[in-house]
This record gives sequence, C-alpha cells and structure tokens, in this order.
Amino acid sequence: TFFVMAPEHPLVEEMVRGTEAEEACRRYIRQAMNTSYIERSNAEKDKTGVFTGRYVENPVNGTLIPVYIADYVMMDYGTGAIMAVPAHDERDFDFARKFDLPVIEVISSPQEFKNADGSMKEAYAGDGLLVNSGAFDGLPKAEAIQQVTEWLQEQGKAAFAVNYKLRDWLLSRQRYWGAPIPIIYCDKCGEVAVPEEDLPVLLPDISDYTPKGKSPLAAAEHFMNTTCPTCGGPATRDPDTMDTFVDSSWYFLRYTSARRDDVAFEKAAVDYWLPVDQYIGGVEHAILHLMYSRFFCKVLYDLGLVGFEEPFKNLFTQGMIYYKGAKMSKSKGNVVNPDEHVARYGADSLRSYVLFMGPAESDGEWQDQGIEGIYRFLNRVWRTACEAIEAGWLKPETPAENGAGAGGADGGVAATGQVSGRAVVGSWLGSFPEGAVPTPAEKALLVKTNQTIAKVTSDIGERFHFNTALAAIMELNNEIATARGGADGGLMVTSSGRRVLAESLEALIRLLEPFAPHMCAELWEMTGRDRIWDASWPEADPRFLTLETVEMAVQVNGKVRDRLVIGKDAAAAEVLAAAKVLPGVAKHVEGKTVVKEIVVPGKLVNLVIK
Repeated sequence: TFFVMAPEHPLVEEMVRGTEAEEACRRYIRQAMNTSYIERSNAEKDKTGVFTGRYVENPVNGTLIPVYIADYVMMDYGTGAIMAVPAHDERDFDFARKFDLPVIEVISSPQEFKNADGSMKEAYAGDGLLVNSGAFDGLPKAEAIQQVTEWLQEQGKAAFAVNYKLRDWLLSRQRYWGAPIPIIYCDKCGEVAVPEEDLPVLLPDISDYTPKGKSPLAAAEHFMNTTCPTCGGPATRDPDTMDTFVDSSWYFLRYTSARRDDVAFEKAAVDYWLPVDQYIGGVEHAILHLMYSRFFCKVLYDLGLVGFEEPFKNLFTQGMIYYKGAKMSKSKGNVVNPDEHVARYGADSLRSYVLFMGPAESDGEWQDQGIEGIYRFLNRVWRTACEAIEAGWLKPETPAENGAGAGGADGGVAATGQVSGRAVVGSWLGSFPEGAVPTPAEKALLVKTNQTIAKVTSDIGERFHFNTALAAIMELNNEIATARGGADGGLMVTSSGRRVLAESLEALIRLLEPFAPHMCAELWEMTGRDRIWDASWPEADPRFLTLETVEMAVQVNGKVRDRLVIGKDAAAAEVLAAAKVLPGVAKHVEGKTVVKEIVVPGKLVNLVIK
C-alpha cells in the first residue's frame, strides 16, 4: 500500500528534486545518515520517515501508491527500495500506523491478529491463503509468491533474485577454543603473517579459560611473547582465536585426505568423493554453518582447489522432539531419560518409537503411551517369528521339511534354489516358482509383501519418511497374522502357503532391521543365517506388485455393512450390482428406496436409503 526507499538510495536525489517535499526530504536524509546501522535496524525503534510527494504504480494492480523515505530500510538489504505490505510485516505495520497508511490483509490471518471489525491488530507473517489479490486469491502463500513473480517476469516487470540476510562475518573471538589467528605484531614491522613453515599455530595448554575483559590467550605469556619473522625483534601474537565456524566450514574436505600432513586436502581425492550426497542437520545450521560452508566452497572453486561450487547435493533438516508442549529443557523439567525407557522397553522400542513419532522433518511430541504401543508391536513380531522358527518353516536350510524342496508335493522350490535369477541363496525372497499360479490368498499376501518392500525402500531411501515406512511394516505384520490364522488354518495347511508366509516374514524382519536392529539380528541368526547387516536389502518382485482384485467397504447410510472383493477394473454398475446382493447389505436395503449411490473406485460403496 506504499513504497519505501532507503535514505542513501541513489535514486532518492532525483526522486525529490523540484518537489515541495525536497527540503524536508534532505533534512531527513541528513538526520538518517547520522544514525548508526544498529539503531536503524532496531525493530523496537520508533519509525520515522518523510513523504517524497511522489507516487509509483503498483505493478500488479496498477494503483498509485505513495513513496516514502525511511531509515528502517537499509541500502544493503535487497535493493534498498521495498513494496510495503503492512498487514504482514511488523516494520511496515508500525510505519503504516505512524503515518496513517492503509493496512490491507492479503494473506488470510488468524482471528487473534485482527480487531473486532476485521482490521489488522498486528502484522501476521505466517502462512495462509491469498485474499484481496485478484486472480491469485486462494493460492497458498509459497505458491502465490512463485506464481506472482513468474507473472511479473512474463510482463517484464520483475525477476527472481536470492536475498542474503547475512551481512558480515566477525571472525575473531575473545575465547580460548578456536584456531589461533596466525598474525604477529611487531613495533618495527607492524602486522606480520606467520611464515608457512611455522604453521599451524597451535593452542597452548592453559589452566584458566575464563574471560577477564580480554582473550584467555592474552594471559599466556609463553604463547604471546615471540620474535618477529621479518626482523627477529621482540613481538607478540594475536590473542584472539577464529570463530569455530572457520573449521566447520570445510571439515568434510579434510576427511578425504586425513592422513596427509603436508596439505589441507588433496584435490583429486576431494573431487572423487565430493560433493556430499546427503547432509542431515538441524534447521539452526541453515543461516550460519551451511552459508559459511557454501562461501568457502565457492572461493576454493574460484581458486581451482576443488572442482565443484556447491558442497552439498541434498539437505535434510530434522525436527525436534517436544515434551509436554515445549522443547525439552532441563530447566523446565520436561526431559525424557532414555536410559529409563531402554531399561523398561529396550533400545529397539525407543529407537522405533522416535522414528514413528511423525515425519522426520517435523517437530514431534513425546507420548509415554506411544512407546508402549511400539513395544507391543515388536513383541508380536517376536512371537510370530519364534513360532515359525520353532516349527521349522522359516529356516532356509531345511526347505525339504517344509514341503518346499525340489521334490515337494506341490512342486515347491528350495529356498536355497535359484528362480529366474531373483532368489538369494539362503533366502525365501523371490522364490515363488516362475509360472506357478498362487491361490488368491497367496497372491494377496505376496502382493502386500512386495508393495511393502517397495514402499519402505522408497520411504527410507528417498524421502526419510520413517514413520510411514514403519506403519507399512505394521500393516504387513497384520496381514501375515491374518493369513496364517483362521479356522481353516489359512496358508499354513499347504507347503506353498508356508513358503509364501516364510517369504513375507523374512521380508518383514529385514525391513524392520533399521528400526529394531537388535531384535531382528537375533531373529535372523536364530533362523541359521549369517549377520543380518551383511544381508542384501530385499527387492520388490515385479510379478507381485498389483492385485487383479480389490476389496471395497460397502456402506449403507455411511455405516459399513459388508465388504466386496471384485475386479479392480470393474465398472461402477457392476460394483453396485455386486454390492447390493451382499448378505450384510441386502438385509438393510430390502424394502427401502435407494436415493443415492456413491462409488469410490477401489475404496468404497455407499448406498443412501430412506
């Protein structure tokens, strides 16, 4: 709703020349130039400014808006000229209130940011949908920024640019821990760099690290007093140390040449191993460590010392775990002692629960009952696997006992055999005979198993969605329990069925190992196999990734009355006809009028009756 320029902006002179506001603007500019950068950037400072008498056109809606000069806009931030959005920027909001300028909401804001009449009580800088924005109404904030900028770019009125908030890096520290600054001060020669052959300058051993108005090193006379490399006269070292970010900005380069003591790193080794494939760190690293690392890397690239400009290919920032609604803190007393939970539930339960709490990139709330649920799940897996091991049908070295050997009654294959190049020696995975036709129950479990393998592989390896991966493993465990149970004995009554169960249970143990490594390693060895961490990761069998049929819930007036198994490509009319004759549905529909029929393909049928 208004436009603001920094007092030192190069166009200000031309902007105010010849206007009635020229003298007032010049006085304000002189006043602003006598104000320190720190004062001007203080968000609590009372906003000041002056109207230039000029107007500019809003490039999106074409309206004319007034141009002000204000010292809260800095020339070294962006372009030094901003389009003010007072409803969603605190500084713009304060300025608008001071000069009685319009405050128009353009991002839907929570009610607590508004007055009773709907006007803005304070600036809202969070996410929301666009309002009062014409064709862009309804777009989420992030998407709207992208689309508005693209539209302005197409109109030749704007372009994308990266704006860095980091202004300067004050390198020296008055602390002990850090790399000593390799400069020597000589009364005769001035500042002299430590000769390369004397590098690195190492920290001395001192007993008192506490600051006393100066660097702790300043009190270490045996370190401070030295000779000038140029004239040989008495001299002193720099008492300050470098910011520890200087070291952490390039440590990953050193990893590639850790045994070399003649160079920081070897270019050939660095270019072979780097850039880093995946960086994982807290969001607090984003504006300091990661920025410095990128700066270092770009400078080293310009110097020809590394063959890449960006040090990290991918960045993943994990969330934090909260307890009782707040970030864990000893002072608040809301901490969780992991030792207590390990003693009660085991390390695997604790590890699995932390990974199951939610998306790894989001914050999670610790719930004591949550780890109890994970503990019960792991115990169910343990019992199922132990029963299978004791019965002998999970051990790959005894396939004949399972009726799955080459001479099995139903033509099964040994788990140590090779089927179409897929089966792994000592594994049931991929061992279902090529060309054999599984029963519907076998096919359903094979498909569920291989879909789980595909999903867990993707969730862990590509998306870091550990919670959904573990949820998929839980679903597979439920399917295994259903398939091996029942009054008719389920898949346990045939050797072919037991082979499918063995394949599914083996896959489950292997997929669960990253979450519960101790339990899974124990189960793996109990089957007679070698160490689980040396085993190949399971691969989904493309033969069993989809079902020809789907199971759909059938509702009557929104309540599930029966379930329908039907071809996945069945037409809606066929689905409805089959659903209406199901026993659980027919008795509720009989004598009633169906007023609405809803079919969600592959999911559900809902019949609305009266």
